[in-house]
Amino acid sequence: MQQVTFSNRQALHDVTATRQLEQQAQQALPPHTLMARAGLAVAKLALAIAPHAQRIWIAAGPGNNGGDGLEAAMHLQRWGKHPQVSWLGNPEQAPADTKISHQNAIDAGVQFVDQLPQQIDLCIDALLGIGSQLREPAGLMADWIAHINNLGTPVLAVDVPTGLQADTGAAGASHVKASHTLSLLTLKPGLFTAHGRDLAGSVWLDDLQHRQADAVSVAPSAWLAGQMTTATRTHASHKGSYGDVVVIGGAQGMTGATLLAGSAALHGGAGRVFASLLDAQALPFDTTQPELMFRHWDTLALDNMSVVCGCGGGTAIAKHLPLLFKSAKHLVMDADALNAIAQSTPLQELLCARSQQQRATILTPHPLEAARLLACSTAEVQANRLEAAQQLARRFACTVVLKGSGTLITQPDTTPVINPTGNARLATGGTGDVLAGLIGARLAGGLNGFDAACQAVYQHGQLADFWPRDQALTASQLAKALTA
Repeated sequence: MQQVTFSNRQALHDVTATRQLEQQAQQALPPHTLMARAGLAVAKLALAIAPHAQRIWIAAGPGNNGGDGLEAAMHLQRWGKHPQVSWLGNPEQAPADTKISHQNAIDAGVQFVDQLPQQIDLCIDALLGIGSQLREPAGLMADWIAHINNLGTPVLAVDVPTGLQADTGAAGASHVKASHTLSLLTLKPGLFTAHGRDLAGSVWLDDLQHRQADAVSVAPSAWLAGQMTTATRTHASHKGSYGDVVVIGGAQGMTGATLLAGSAALHGGAGRVFASLLDAQALPFDTTQPELMFRHWDTLALDNMSVVCGCGGGTAIAKHLPLLFKSAKHLVMDADALNAIAQSTPLQELLCARSQQQRATILTPHPLEAARLLACSTAEVQANRLEAAQQLARRFACTVVLKGSGTLITQPDTTPVINPTGNARLATGGTGDVLAGLIGARLAGGLNGFDAACQAVYQHGQLADFWPRDQALTASQLAKALTA
C-alpha cells in the first residue's frame, strides 16, 4: 500500500480496464482471495489514519464494495475495535465473495445496526465504489450518504467515494466527501480530475499483490503526471540557445493579458520575448519589464519562433489567424483565438492543416472555450473531461490542454495525462495567460508540443501548491516566480 504523492508518473485505469485486471487476478487465485486482501488493506489503512479510533461505522452496499467493508469489519473486530455495520444487502442476493465476507463478519462478532450511529470516530464508505458508474445513489443509500457527510469525522472511501464517477470525476447530487480514499487494484482517472480532487481527499493505492508486470498487460486509460524536471542550462550557451517567443494580443484595452504572457515567457527561460500589441493606443514600452521588446508581429520571422496568440486579442485576432497558421513554427492558441476558431469553419480547416506540416500547435481552453469548440455545453465537457480533451485533439489534430481541476493534456494517438498539481488559488484573472506564455517558453527551448505542455502545466500548478499561505496569488507574481 502506498500514498499517492505525485513524485512519479503513475498509470490510471478506467473501470473497463480495471475489470480486465480483476478478472485476470480472480482466474489465477483461489475464490475470495482478492476480497480478503482488499478488506485487510482497508482495515490496515483505517488504523493508520485513525489509530485511536474505537467506534468505527462501516456503511456497506449490497455488492462487492460492501463485501470489502464487511471483510474490513471482521479484522477491526478481531483487533479490539468496535465496528458497527449498516448493510444494504442480504445474504441470499449478495455476490458469492460478499456472502463469505458477511459470514466472516458475523463469526467475528461484528455488530450489525439498522439505526445510523451518531457518535463515531471513523466512517468507512463501502457503499458503491466503482459501482457508482452503474447507479445513482438514491433512497436509503442517499440518506446514509447525507449522514456520512454530516458526521464531522474522518471518512475512508473504499476504492472510490460513493457517487463519484471513477472514469470521469463527475459527481451526482448525492456523493460522499472523503478525507481518504483507498483505490484498490488500480488508480482510477476520476480521482484526479473534475470533482475527484475535492471528494477523494488523500488517495492511497493497494494493488492487491496483482502487479501488471506479473499479468497480461492492460493499457492505461491515462497517466497521472509525476515530478517534472527541467534540463540544466550549459555554461557555453547564449540567448539564442533558448529560442524566441512572440506574444500577440492586447486588443481592446487588454494589454495586460499580453504582458502577463510575455512576462511568463521571460521568467520561464525564453531567450528573447517580443510583445506584439493589436491595440494601436497601447504602450510601446513597459518600464517594469524592459526586457520585453515591442514589435509588429508581421515584421518578425515567425517560422523560427514560438507564437503565443489570443491573450487579450479580442475580436481583432481573428483576421490575423490565417497567416499565423501558415507561418508560425510553434503556436499556442489561447482565449480569444480559441473563440475565433470556434466561430469559423475556414479557420478550423487551416488549423487542422498545420499538423500535415509537422508544426506544433497547442490549444489551451478552459471548459467554456472547449464547449464552444465542440459545439456542446460546458456541463457536457465537465461530465467527461477525458473524452472532451481527446475529441478536441482528434478534431483539430493538435495538442490540447483542457484546464481546470486535474488539467488534461492530450494529442491524437497519445494516452492522456492528468496533471496533479495546482489548486483553487489559480482561479484568478491572468493565470491562464501566464500558462500560455510558459508553454511558449518551453516550446522555444526545444521541447515538442506534448512535453512542453505537460512540463509547463505541472510547474504552473506546483507554484500555486507551494505559494505562501499569507500571500495573495496574483498572475503577475506567479509569472515572476517562474524559473527556466
